[in-house]
Amino acid sequence: MTQIHHYINGAADAGHSERTAPVFNPATGEEQARVTLASAEDTRDAIAAADQAFAAWSALSPLKRARILFKFKALIERDADDLARLISSEHGKVFSDAKGELTRGLEVVEFACGIPHLQKGEHSMNVGTGVDSYSMMQPVGVCAGISPFNFPAMVPMWMFPIALACGNTFVMKPSEKDPSTPLRLAELLTEAGLPDGVFNVVNGDKEAVDVLLTDERVQAVSFVGSTPIAEYIYATASNHGKRVQALGGAKNHMVIMPDADLDQAVDALMGAAYGSAGERCMAISVAVPVGEDTARRLRDRLIQKLETLRVGPGLVDGPDNDMGPLISRAHLDKVKDYITTGVEEGAELVVDGREAQIDGAGNGYFIGGTLFDRVTPGMRIHSEEIFGPVLAIARAASFDEAVSMINDHEFGNGTAIFTRDGDAARQFCERIQVGMVGVNVPIPVPMAFHSFGGWKRSLFGPLHMHGSDGVRFYTRMKTVTQRWPSGIREESNHFTMPTH
Repeated sequence: MTQIHHYINGAADAGHSERTAPVFNPATGEEQARVTLASAEDTRDAIAAADQAFAAWSALSPLKRARILFKFKALIERDADDLARLISSEHGKVFSDAKGELTRGLEVVEFACGIPHLQKGEHSMNVGTGVDSYSMMQPVGVCAGISPFNFPAMVPMWMFPIALACGNTFVMKPSEKDPSTPLRLAELLTEAGLPDGVFNVVNGDKEAVDVLLTDERVQAVSFVGSTPIAEYIYATASNHGKRVQALGGAKNHMVIMPDADLDQAVDALMGAAYGSAGERCMAISVAVPVGEDTARRLRDRLIQKLETLRVGPGLVDGPDNDMGPLISRAHLDKVKDYITTGVEEGAELVVDGREAQIDGAGNGYFIGGTLFDRVTPGMRIHSEEIFGPVLAIARAASFDEAVSMINDHEFGNGTAIFTRDGDAARQFCERIQVGMVGVNVPIPVPMAFHSFGGWKRSLFGPLHMHGSDGVRFYTRMKTVTQRWPSGIREESNHFTMPTH
Protein backbone atom coordinates (compact mmCIF):
# COMPACT_ATOMS: atom_id res chain seq x y z
CA MET A 1 0.00 0.00 0.00
CA THR A 2 1.46 3.35 -1.07
CA GLN A 3 1.92 5.84 1.76
CA ILE A 4 1.51 9.51 0.80
CA HIS A 5 3.35 12.01 2.99
CA HIS A 6 3.77 15.79 3.11
CA TYR A 7 6.32 17.94 1.25
CA ILE A 8 8.12 20.28 3.62
CA ASN A 9 11.31 22.26 3.14
CA GLY A 10 12.07 20.74 -0.26
CA ALA A 11 11.55 17.05 0.53
CA ALA A 12 8.98 14.40 1.36
CA ASP A 13 8.19 14.46 5.08
CA ALA A 14 6.32 11.78 7.02
CA GLY A 15 5.52 14.22 9.81
CA HIS A 16 4.71 13.33 13.42
CA SER A 17 1.09 12.26 13.07
CA GLU A 18 0.01 8.63 12.95
CA ARG A 19 -3.43 9.47 11.58
CA THR A 20 -4.07 8.41 7.99
CA ALA A 21 -6.96 8.33 5.52
CA PRO A 22 -7.64 6.09 2.51
CA VAL A 23 -7.21 7.27 -1.07
CA PHE A 24 -9.52 5.39 -3.42
CA ASN A 25 -9.62 4.75 -7.15
CA PRO A 26 -13.14 6.03 -7.93
CA ALA A 27 -13.37 3.87 -11.06
CA THR A 28 -12.95 0.62 -9.11
CA GLY A 29 -13.80 1.52 -5.52
CA GLU A 30 -10.46 0.05 -4.42
CA GLU A 31 -8.22 1.64 -1.82
CA GLN A 32 -4.96 2.43 -3.60
CA ALA A 33 -3.02 4.47 -1.02
CA ARG A 34 -3.01 5.90 2.48
CA VAL A 35 -2.41 9.61 3.05
CA THR A 36 -0.91 10.94 6.26
CA LEU A 37 -3.11 13.54 7.97
CA ALA A 38 -1.04 16.35 9.39
CA SER A 39 -1.05 17.18 13.05
CA ALA A 40 -0.92 20.77 14.28
CA GLU A 41 2.81 20.25 14.83
CA ASP A 42 3.31 19.08 11.23
CA THR A 43 1.45 22.12 9.92
CA ARG A 44 3.52 24.46 12.05
CA ASP A 45 6.68 22.81 10.71
CA ALA A 46 5.56 23.67 7.18
CA ILE A 47 4.75 27.24 8.19
CA ALA A 48 8.13 27.55 9.89
CA ALA A 49 9.90 26.37 6.72
CA ALA A 50 7.99 28.93 4.65
CA ASP A 51 8.66 31.67 7.19
CA GLN A 52 12.39 30.96 7.21
CA ALA A 53 12.57 30.93 3.40
CA PHE A 54 10.67 34.19 2.99
CA ALA A 55 13.48 36.68 3.55
CA ALA A 56 15.75 35.32 0.83
CA TRP A 57 12.96 34.52 -1.65
CA SER A 58 11.27 37.92 -1.34
CA ALA A 59 14.63 39.67 -1.82
CA LEU A 60 15.22 37.85 -5.12
CA SER A 61 14.49 39.97 -8.18
CA PRO A 62 11.11 39.38 -9.84
CA LEU A 63 12.93 38.41 -13.03
CA LYS A 64 14.81 35.59 -11.30
CA ARG A 65 11.62 34.34 -9.67
CA ALA A 66 9.91 34.38 -13.06
CA ARG A 67 12.71 32.32 -14.62
CA ILE A 68 12.07 29.53 -12.11
CA LEU A 69 8.39 29.58 -13.05
CA PHE A 70 9.35 29.39 -16.73
CA LYS A 71 11.27 26.20 -15.94
CA PHE A 72 8.32 24.91 -13.92
CA LYS A 73 6.07 25.52 -16.92
CA ALA A 74 8.37 23.49 -19.15
CA LEU A 75 8.41 20.61 -16.66
CA ILE A 76 4.61 20.52 -16.51
CA GLU A 77 4.50 20.37 -20.30
CA ARG A 78 7.07 17.56 -20.24
CA ASP A 79 5.08 15.50 -17.73
CA ALA A 80 1.56 16.51 -18.81
CA ASP A 81 0.38 13.00 -19.70
CA ASP A 82 1.70 11.51 -16.45
CA LEU A 83 0.07 14.29 -14.41
CA ALA A 84 -3.24 13.81 -16.22
CA ARG A 85 -3.18 10.08 -15.50
CA LEU A 86 -2.44 10.83 -11.85
CA ILE A 87 -5.42 13.20 -11.69
CA SER A 88 -7.71 10.66 -13.33
CA SER A 89 -6.59 7.78 -11.12
CA GLU A 90 -7.49 9.62 -7.90
CA HIS A 91 -10.33 11.91 -8.98
CA GLY A 92 -11.93 9.75 -11.67
CA LYS A 93 -12.38 12.34 -14.43
CA VAL A 94 -11.62 11.20 -17.97
CA PHE A 95 -8.09 11.64 -19.30
CA SER A 96 -8.91 14.42 -21.77
CA ASP A 97 -10.69 16.39 -19.06
CA ALA A 98 -7.68 15.95 -16.76
CA LYS A 99 -5.45 17.30 -19.54
CA GLY A 100 -7.81 20.24 -19.91
CA GLU A 101 -7.65 20.97 -16.19
CA LEU A 102 -3.87 20.91 -16.32
CA THR A 103 -3.86 23.31 -19.27
CA ARG A 104 -6.06 25.83 -17.47
CA GLY A 105 -3.75 25.70 -14.46
CA LEU A 106 -0.72 26.09 -16.71
CA GLU A 107 -2.21 29.30 -18.11
CA VAL A 108 -1.94 30.85 -14.63
CA VAL A 109 1.71 29.81 -14.48
CA GLU A 110 2.24 31.53 -17.83
CA PHE A 111 0.52 34.64 -16.49
CA ALA A 112 2.71 34.61 -13.38
CA CYS A 113 5.82 34.44 -15.56
CA GLY A 114 5.06 38.05 -16.48
CA ILE A 115 5.41 39.21 -12.88
CA PRO A 116 8.17 41.80 -13.59
CA HIS A 117 5.54 43.74 -15.52
CA LEU A 118 2.58 42.89 -13.29
CA GLN A 119 4.32 43.97 -10.09
CA LYS A 120 5.24 47.43 -11.33
CA GLY A 121 3.99 50.30 -9.21
CA GLU A 122 3.08 53.87 -10.15
CA HIS A 123 5.25 56.98 -10.32
CA SER A 124 4.41 60.68 -10.24
CA MET A 125 7.04 63.39 -10.68
CA ASN A 126 6.82 66.81 -9.06
CA VAL A 127 3.83 66.21 -6.82
CA GLY A 128 5.39 69.15 -4.99
CA THR A 129 8.42 71.32 -5.71
CA GLY A 130 11.25 68.82 -6.17
CA VAL A 131 9.09 66.07 -4.68
CA ASP A 132 8.31 62.74 -6.40
CA SER A 133 5.94 60.00 -5.29
CA TYR A 134 5.93 56.33 -6.23
CA SER A 135 4.38 53.08 -5.09
CA MET A 136 5.84 49.61 -4.57
CA MET A 137 3.92 46.31 -4.63
CA GLN A 138 5.63 44.09 -2.09
CA PRO A 139 4.93 40.49 -0.98
CA VAL A 140 2.79 39.90 2.09
CA GLY A 141 4.74 36.96 3.59
CA VAL A 142 3.71 33.35 4.22
CA CYS A 143 0.51 32.45 2.33
CA ALA A 144 -1.72 29.39 2.56
CA GLY A 145 -3.98 27.68 0.06
CA ILE A 146 -6.78 25.21 0.77
CA SER A 147 -8.11 23.47 -2.34
CA PRO A 148 -11.00 21.07 -3.13
CA PHE A 149 -10.98 17.58 -4.61
CA ASN A 150 -12.53 18.42 -7.98
CA PHE A 151 -9.49 20.17 -9.48
CA PRO A 152 -6.35 18.83 -7.79
CA ALA A 153 -4.06 20.60 -10.29
CA MET A 154 -5.94 23.65 -11.57
CA VAL A 155 -7.19 25.19 -8.33
CA PRO A 156 -3.82 25.01 -6.52
CA MET A 157 -2.30 26.60 -9.63
CA TRP A 158 -4.84 29.42 -9.37
CA MET A 159 -3.09 30.26 -6.11
CA PHE A 160 0.57 29.45 -5.64
CA PRO A 161 2.17 30.53 -8.97
CA ILE A 162 1.09 34.16 -8.50
CA ALA A 163 1.92 34.08 -4.79
CA LEU A 164 5.42 32.74 -5.46
CA ALA A 165 6.03 35.10 -8.38
CA CYS A 166 5.15 38.06 -6.16
CA GLY A 167 7.79 36.97 -3.64
CA ASN A 168 5.68 35.13 -1.07
CA THR A 169 6.24 31.66 0.33
CA PHE A 170 3.42 29.14 0.43
CA VAL A 171 1.83 26.26 2.35
CA MET A 172 -0.67 24.20 0.31
CA LYS A 173 -3.35 22.04 1.95
CA PRO A 174 -4.95 20.00 -0.87
CA SER A 175 -7.92 17.68 -0.56
CA GLU A 176 -7.03 14.45 1.20
CA LYS A 177 -9.22 12.60 -1.35
CA ASP A 178 -6.76 13.14 -4.25
CA PRO A 179 -3.50 14.50 -2.79
CA SER A 180 -0.85 13.12 -5.17
CA THR A 181 -0.97 15.78 -7.90
CA PRO A 182 -0.11 18.78 -5.67
CA LEU A 183 2.77 16.77 -4.22
CA ARG A 184 4.06 16.05 -7.71
CA LEU A 185 3.81 19.76 -8.55
CA ALA A 186 5.91 20.49 -5.46
CA GLU A 187 8.58 18.10 -6.71
CA LEU A 188 8.57 19.80 -10.11
CA LEU A 189 9.02 23.20 -8.47
CA THR A 190 12.08 21.88 -6.67
CA GLU A 191 13.38 20.45 -9.96
CA ALA A 192 12.83 23.88 -11.53
CA GLY A 193 15.15 25.43 -8.95
CA LEU A 194 12.74 26.73 -6.31
CA PRO A 195 14.64 27.08 -3.00
CA ASP A 196 13.71 24.72 -0.18
CA GLY A 197 10.88 25.91 2.03
CA VAL A 198 9.37 28.33 -0.47
CA PHE A 199 6.57 25.89 -1.37
CA ASN A 200 5.29 23.25 1.05
CA VAL A 201 2.40 20.78 1.02
CA VAL A 202 0.62 19.40 4.08
CA ASN A 203 -2.08 16.78 3.72
CA GLY A 204 -4.75 16.81 6.36
CA ASP A 205 -8.18 17.77 7.58
CA LYS A 206 -9.63 20.39 9.93
CA GLU A 207 -6.74 20.09 12.37
CA ALA A 208 -4.28 21.30 9.74
CA VAL A 209 -6.69 23.88 8.33
CA ASP A 210 -7.30 25.51 11.72
CA VAL A 211 -3.56 26.02 12.22
CA LEU A 212 -3.28 27.71 8.82
CA LEU A 213 -6.19 30.00 9.73
CA THR A 214 -4.87 31.03 13.13
CA ASP A 215 -1.05 30.92 13.06
CA GLU A 216 0.24 34.49 13.23
CA ARG A 217 2.97 33.80 10.65
CA VAL A 218 0.41 33.15 7.90
CA GLN A 219 -0.61 36.46 6.31
CA ALA A 220 -3.07 35.42 3.56
CA VAL A 221 -5.39 32.48 2.95
CA SER A 222 -6.98 31.34 -0.34
CA PHE A 223 -9.80 28.80 -0.36
CA VAL A 224 -12.11 27.13 -2.87
CA GLY A 225 -14.93 24.84 -1.70
CA SER A 226 -18.46 24.78 -0.36
CA THR A 227 -20.17 27.87 1.03
CA PRO A 228 -20.47 26.73 4.68
CA ILE A 229 -16.74 26.01 4.81
CA ALA A 230 -15.93 29.21 2.89
CA GLU A 231 -17.83 31.20 5.51
CA TYR A 232 -15.90 29.45 8.29
CA ILE A 233 -12.57 30.01 6.54
CA TYR A 234 -13.34 33.68 5.93
CA ALA A 235 -14.59 34.41 9.44
CA THR A 236 -11.83 32.53 11.27
CA ALA A 237 -8.90 33.79 9.21
CA SER A 238 -10.23 37.37 9.12
CA ASN A 239 -10.66 37.37 12.88
CA HIS A 240 -6.98 36.46 13.12
CA GLY A 241 -5.92 39.44 11.01
CA LYS A 242 -5.37 37.69 7.68
CA ARG A 243 -6.46 38.72 4.22
CA VAL A 244 -8.80 36.10 2.77
CA GLN A 245 -10.27 35.10 -0.57
CA ALA A 246 -12.77 32.27 -0.06
CA LEU A 247 -14.77 30.96 -3.03
CA GLY A 248 -17.92 29.09 -2.07
CA GLY A 249 -20.76 27.22 -3.73
CA ALA A 250 -22.67 27.71 -6.96
CA LYS A 251 -25.91 26.99 -8.76
CA ASN A 252 -25.26 28.05 -12.33
CA HIS A 253 -28.14 28.72 -14.75
CA MET A 254 -28.13 28.74 -18.54
CA VAL A 255 -30.88 30.78 -20.19
CA ILE A 256 -31.94 29.52 -23.63
CA MET A 257 -33.88 32.15 -25.58
CA PRO A 258 -36.42 31.19 -28.29
CA ASP A 259 -34.11 32.50 -31.01
CA ALA A 260 -31.05 30.50 -29.84
CA ASP A 261 -29.31 27.96 -32.04
CA LEU A 262 -30.75 24.99 -30.17
CA ASP A 263 -28.25 22.46 -31.49
CA GLN A 264 -25.40 24.67 -30.30
CA ALA A 265 -27.10 25.24 -26.94
CA VAL A 266 -27.78 21.54 -26.32
CA ASP A 267 -24.25 20.47 -27.25
CA ALA A 268 -22.88 23.13 -24.91
CA LEU A 269 -25.29 22.18 -22.15
CA MET A 270 -24.39 18.49 -22.27
CA GLY A 271 -20.71 19.21 -21.68
CA ALA A 272 -21.38 21.91 -19.10
CA ALA A 273 -23.84 19.80 -17.08
CA TYR A 274 -22.30 16.33 -17.31
CA GLY A 275 -18.60 16.94 -17.93
CA SER A 276 -16.44 15.79 -15.01
CA ALA A 277 -19.63 14.14 -13.65
CA GLY A 278 -20.93 17.59 -12.75
CA GLU A 279 -18.20 18.03 -10.12
CA ARG A 280 -17.35 21.56 -11.19
CA CYS A 281 -18.15 24.82 -9.44
CA MET A 282 -18.85 26.23 -12.92
CA ALA A 283 -21.07 23.35 -14.05
CA ILE A 284 -24.43 24.35 -15.49
CA SER A 285 -26.97 22.62 -13.27
CA VAL A 286 -30.12 24.54 -14.25
CA ALA A 287 -31.34 25.09 -17.82
CA VAL A 288 -33.84 27.94 -18.14
CA PRO A 289 -35.69 27.75 -21.49
CA VAL A 290 -37.79 30.83 -22.21
CA GLY A 291 -41.22 29.86 -23.55
CA GLU A 292 -43.01 26.52 -23.65
CA ASP A 293 -41.96 25.70 -27.21
CA THR A 294 -38.29 26.27 -26.33
CA ALA A 295 -38.70 24.06 -23.24
CA ARG A 296 -40.30 21.25 -25.21
CA ARG A 297 -37.67 21.25 -27.94
CA LEU A 298 -34.83 21.50 -25.40
CA ARG A 299 -36.17 18.59 -23.37
CA ASP A 300 -36.55 16.35 -26.44
CA ARG A 301 -33.00 17.07 -27.62
CA LEU A 302 -31.52 16.46 -24.18
CA ILE A 303 -33.27 13.08 -23.89
CA GLN A 304 -31.78 12.06 -27.25
CA LYS A 305 -28.31 13.20 -26.22
CA LEU A 306 -28.45 11.41 -22.87
CA GLU A 307 -29.12 8.13 -24.66
CA THR A 308 -25.65 8.37 -26.21
CA LEU A 309 -23.76 9.67 -23.16
CA ARG A 310 -20.74 7.42 -22.57
CA VAL A 311 -20.15 6.82 -18.86
CA GLY A 312 -17.24 4.72 -17.64
CA PRO A 313 -13.70 4.71 -16.24
CA GLY A 314 -11.56 7.78 -16.80
CA LEU A 315 -8.55 5.80 -18.01
CA VAL A 316 -9.38 3.45 -20.87
CA ASP A 317 -7.71 2.09 -23.97
CA GLY A 318 -9.23 3.82 -26.96
CA PRO A 319 -11.54 6.85 -27.07
CA ASP A 320 -12.37 8.61 -23.82
CA ASN A 321 -15.68 8.18 -22.12
CA ASP A 322 -17.73 11.37 -21.78
CA MET A 323 -18.05 11.11 -18.02
CA GLY A 324 -16.26 9.21 -15.27
CA PRO A 325 -17.25 8.27 -11.71
CA LEU A 326 -17.91 10.51 -8.74
CA ILE A 327 -15.14 11.04 -6.20
CA SER A 328 -16.38 8.74 -3.40
CA ARG A 329 -19.05 6.32 -2.28
CA ALA A 330 -20.37 8.90 0.19
CA HIS A 331 -20.72 11.51 -2.53
CA LEU A 332 -22.45 9.02 -4.83
CA ASP A 333 -24.99 8.32 -2.07
CA LYS A 334 -25.49 12.06 -1.57
CA VAL A 335 -26.24 12.63 -5.27
CA LYS A 336 -28.70 9.71 -5.27
CA ASP A 337 -30.44 11.20 -2.24
CA TYR A 338 -30.87 14.50 -4.10
CA ILE A 339 -32.54 12.64 -6.98
CA THR A 340 -34.94 11.02 -4.52
CA THR A 341 -35.62 14.43 -2.96
CA GLY A 342 -36.39 15.96 -6.36
CA VAL A 343 -39.03 13.33 -7.03
CA GLU A 344 -40.54 13.81 -3.57
CA GLU A 345 -40.73 17.58 -4.15
CA GLY A 346 -42.74 17.11 -7.32
CA ALA A 347 -40.16 17.63 -10.06
CA GLU A 348 -40.54 15.40 -13.12
CA LEU A 349 -37.69 12.87 -13.33
CA VAL A 350 -37.22 12.51 -17.08
CA VAL A 351 -33.98 10.49 -17.12
CA ASP A 352 -32.88 8.62 -13.98
CA GLY A 353 -29.11 8.15 -13.87
CA ARG A 354 -29.45 5.64 -11.04
CA GLU A 355 -30.83 3.16 -13.58
CA ALA A 356 -28.02 3.59 -16.11
CA GLN A 357 -26.20 0.47 -17.29
CA ILE A 358 -22.50 1.32 -17.23
CA ASP A 359 -19.92 -0.94 -18.85
CA GLY A 360 -16.93 -1.65 -16.64
CA ALA A 361 -18.49 0.03 -13.62
CA GLY A 362 -17.67 -2.78 -11.18
CA ASN A 363 -17.59 -1.31 -7.69
CA GLY A 364 -16.78 2.18 -8.96
CA TYR A 365 -18.74 5.26 -7.96
CA PHE A 366 -20.72 5.62 -11.18
CA ILE A 367 -24.07 7.20 -11.92
CA GLY A 368 -25.58 8.12 -15.26
CA GLY A 369 -26.63 11.55 -16.45
CA THR A 370 -29.89 12.62 -14.77
CA LEU A 371 -32.49 15.07 -16.10
CA PHE A 372 -35.36 16.74 -14.22
CA ASP A 373 -38.07 18.91 -15.77
CA ARG A 374 -40.55 21.37 -14.26
CA VAL A 375 -38.22 22.29 -11.44
CA THR A 376 -39.21 25.46 -9.60
CA PRO A 377 -37.43 27.84 -7.21
CA GLY A 378 -37.81 26.64 -3.63
CA MET A 379 -37.14 22.99 -4.47
CA ARG A 380 -33.92 21.75 -2.89
CA ILE A 381 -32.63 20.51 -6.25
CA HIS A 382 -32.86 24.13 -7.42
CA SER A 383 -31.68 25.82 -4.23
CA GLU A 384 -28.72 23.62 -3.30
CA GLU A 385 -25.52 22.66 -5.09
CA ILE A 386 -25.72 18.94 -5.90
CA PHE A 387 -22.22 18.68 -7.41
CA GLY A 388 -23.15 15.74 -9.59
CA PRO A 389 -24.50 14.93 -13.08
CA VAL A 390 -28.02 16.20 -12.37
CA LEU A 391 -29.50 18.82 -14.72
CA ALA A 392 -32.74 20.61 -13.89
CA ILE A 393 -35.01 22.30 -16.43
CA ALA A 394 -36.67 25.32 -14.80
CA ARG A 395 -39.06 26.88 -17.29
CA ALA A 396 -39.49 30.65 -17.62
CA ALA A 397 -42.31 32.43 -19.45
CA SER A 398 -40.20 35.48 -20.30
CA PHE A 399 -36.70 36.93 -20.35
CA ASP A 400 -37.52 39.01 -17.26
CA GLU A 401 -38.69 35.92 -15.35
CA ALA A 402 -35.48 34.10 -16.25
CA VAL A 403 -33.35 37.02 -15.02
CA SER A 404 -35.33 37.24 -11.78
CA MET A 405 -34.95 33.50 -11.16
CA ILE A 406 -31.17 33.83 -11.32
CA ASN A 407 -30.94 37.09 -9.37
CA ASP A 408 -33.16 35.73 -6.58
CA HIS A 409 -30.83 32.78 -5.98
CA GLU A 410 -28.40 33.00 -3.07
CA PHE A 411 -25.45 31.99 -5.25
CA GLY A 412 -23.98 34.17 -7.98
CA ASN A 413 -21.01 32.27 -9.34
CA GLY A 414 -21.55 31.72 -13.08
CA THR A 415 -24.32 31.94 -15.65
CA ALA A 416 -24.83 31.94 -19.41
CA ILE A 417 -27.32 32.99 -22.06
CA PHE A 418 -27.73 31.47 -25.50
CA THR A 419 -29.32 33.81 -28.02
CA ARG A 420 -28.88 35.44 -31.43
CA ASP A 421 -30.24 38.75 -30.08
CA GLY A 422 -27.46 41.18 -29.19
CA ASP A 423 -29.79 43.45 -27.22
CA ALA A 424 -31.01 40.54 -25.07
CA ALA A 425 -27.41 39.47 -24.42
CA ARG A 426 -26.37 43.00 -23.54
CA GLN A 427 -29.28 43.44 -21.10
CA PHE A 428 -28.52 40.07 -19.56
CA CYS A 429 -24.87 40.96 -18.95
CA GLU A 430 -25.85 44.29 -17.42
CA ARG A 431 -28.73 43.15 -15.22
CA ILE A 432 -27.59 39.75 -14.00
CA GLN A 433 -26.17 39.61 -10.46
CA VAL A 434 -23.52 36.99 -11.11
CA GLY A 435 -19.75 37.27 -11.15
CA MET A 436 -18.98 35.38 -14.38
CA VAL A 437 -21.24 35.55 -17.42
CA GLY A 438 -21.15 33.68 -20.72
CA VAL A 439 -22.84 34.73 -23.96
CA ASN A 440 -23.17 31.61 -26.11
CA VAL A 441 -20.39 30.22 -23.91
CA PRO A 442 -21.59 27.62 -21.39
CA ILE A 443 -18.74 27.67 -18.87
CA PRO A 444 -17.47 31.26 -18.70
CA VAL A 445 -14.24 30.59 -16.79
CA PRO A 446 -12.03 33.65 -17.38
CA MET A 447 -8.58 33.28 -18.87
CA ALA A 448 -5.69 33.58 -16.43
CA PHE A 449 -5.09 37.27 -17.18
CA HIS A 450 -8.65 38.04 -16.03
CA SER A 451 -9.92 37.22 -12.53
CA PHE A 452 -12.15 34.34 -11.36
CA GLY A 453 -14.86 34.75 -8.75
CA GLY A 454 -18.57 35.04 -8.09
CA TRP A 455 -20.98 37.32 -6.28
CA LYS A 456 -23.29 36.97 -3.29
CA ARG A 457 -22.72 33.77 -1.28
CA SER A 458 -20.33 32.39 -3.86
CA LEU A 459 -17.44 34.61 -2.71
CA PHE A 460 -16.24 35.86 0.66
CA GLY A 461 -13.63 38.59 0.51
CA PRO A 462 -13.15 41.54 -1.84
CA LEU A 463 -10.73 40.05 -4.37
CA HIS A 464 -11.11 37.32 -6.97
CA MET A 465 -8.51 34.73 -7.96
CA HIS A 466 -5.69 35.06 -10.49
CA GLY A 467 -5.53 37.91 -12.99
CA SER A 468 -5.05 41.43 -11.66
CA ASP A 469 -6.99 40.66 -8.47
CA GLY A 470 -4.63 37.76 -7.78
CA VAL A 471 -1.61 40.06 -7.98
CA ARG A 472 -3.31 42.57 -5.68
CA PHE A 473 -4.21 39.83 -3.19
CA TYR A 474 -0.64 38.54 -2.90
CA THR A 475 0.98 41.99 -2.62
CA ARG A 476 0.58 45.03 -0.43
CA MET A 477 1.23 48.53 -1.63
CA LYS A 478 3.71 50.94 -0.12
CA THR A 479 3.77 54.56 -1.28
CA VAL A 480 6.96 56.62 -1.03
CA THR A 481 7.13 60.41 -1.20
CA GLN A 482 10.70 61.69 -1.60
CA ARG A 483 12.74 64.85 -2.06
CA TRP A 484 16.46 65.07 -2.71
CA PRO A 485 18.41 68.27 -1.94
CA SER A 486 20.52 69.61 -4.77
CA GLY A 487 24.23 68.97 -4.40
CA ILE A 488 27.47 68.25 -6.17
CA ARG A 489 27.02 65.78 -9.00
CA GLU A 490 29.86 63.43 -9.66
CA GLU A 491 30.56 62.75 -13.29
CA SER A 492 31.96 59.50 -14.61
CA ASN A 493 31.83 57.67 -17.93
CA HIS A 494 30.31 54.20 -18.30
CA PHE A 495 30.57 52.48 -21.66
CA THR A 496 29.29 48.99 -20.83
CA MET A 497 25.73 47.77 -21.20
CA PRO A 498 24.00 48.02 -17.80
CA THR A 499 22.88 44.62 -16.46
CA HIS A 500 21.08 43.26 -13.44
